[in-house]
Amino acid sequence: MTDFAWTKAQFHLPEGMVYLDGNSLGPLPVHAADHVSSMMRDEWGDMLITGWNKAGWMAKSKSLGDRIGRLIGAETGQVMIGDTLSIKVYQALASALALRPGRRVILSDKGNFPSDLYMAQGLIKSLGAGHELRVVAPEDIYDAITDDVAVTLITEVDYRTGRRHNMADLTQRAHDMGALTIWDLAHSAGAVDVDLAGVGADFAVGCSYKYLNGGPGAPAFIYVKPALADHVEPALSGWLGHIAPFDFDLEYRSGAGIDRMRVGTPPVIAMASLAAALDIWDQVNMTEVRVKSCALTQQFIDGIEATCPMLTLASPRDPAQRGSQVSFRFDHGYAAMQACIAAGVVGDFRAPDIMRFGFTPLFIDASDVDEAIKRIAHVMHARLWDDPKYSVRNTVT
Repeated sequence: MTDFAWTKAQFHLPEGMVYLDGNSLGPLPVHAADHVSSMMRDEWGDMLITGWNKAGWMAKSKSLGDRIGRLIGAETGQVMIGDTLSIKVYQALASALALRPGRRVILSDKGNFPSDLYMAQGLIKSLGAGHELRVVAPEDIYDAITDDVAVTLITEVDYRTGRRHNMADLTQRAHDMGALTIWDLAHSAGAVDVDLAGVGADFAVGCSYKYLNGGPGAPAFIYVKPALADHVEPALSGWLGHIAPFDFDLEYRSGAGIDRMRVGTPPVIAMASLAAALDIWDQVNMTEVRVKSCALTQQFIDGIEATCPMLTLASPRDPAQRGSQVSFRFDHGYAAMQACIAAGVVGDFRAPDIMRFGFTPLFIDASDVDEAIKRIAHVMHARLWDDPKYSVRNTVT
């Protein structure tokens, strides 16, 4: 059984703050600084270049991948860590299109994170083969999976509203139509109970700095189904994806299985921070996390709707249809969120009018939710957001 009192104690949370933005950047694990410092001093400092062998730096991309894999229902040995999420989207998409050479349609939805769509647009231009990015409303995605679709590119949990797609149904539909699937788990990993192997997903990608608490700029991950892993040809044929990188061949030969999805040098320092976070996740049961998440988000919805009628729920009411976040619409949403942050409730804003609040059960509990509701209600009823200083836009919203 997950000890949520213990997990909460494993994070550095500023005194007096209710942090409801772990869906954007997770807080600092209390042991991360020591973990990184030890790696820098004892490994980088004392071992220098020999750390690649003595400290096993090269193997960490895969071993950390397996630890994340447990949280997303992946088979052992099918998740690789490294690079950024955009790069992993590009890799997965290029590989999927190559496996469906007779088809030209990439299907996505309007709730997808824009950078995924940007990567698709850029890949289409570089291929110059007449591919089409077809984008439909989230609720229309099932019927839009037709027999001309090569691959679906879908973020399981909508980054704005928290709406959750039915991964099992959409994956089955795609396979029935002869298409492949790519699932972006940026707002799923560590938030909801994902079962990649169980639903038969083909590819999945995600980041580790949100719910997984790996730290700003923490590396992304990619999953490839075992049946495909030895057949995909990576568009980014990086040195470390070569079957024998230290043979220094002039011609690229893909590594075995998920190893071919390596690109650049592993970010060893960043992975040390991520490893500290995964030390906490290793003690966590995702089914129990999901149960608590649903309870916290429902408590928040009930409390805000009872006290703040000026806010309109943008997230699904059914817990099964939302991730671990709750969003409300408000015409002055940016200013109102800045006022909430000043009052010690940290969420974030997504254009044009979304006030977004994330719930990470590892460090948020029912008392935090009650306190957040009280402070938000004060901000809204006192119209604290009307102060002009809260309308000044920062670079990051």
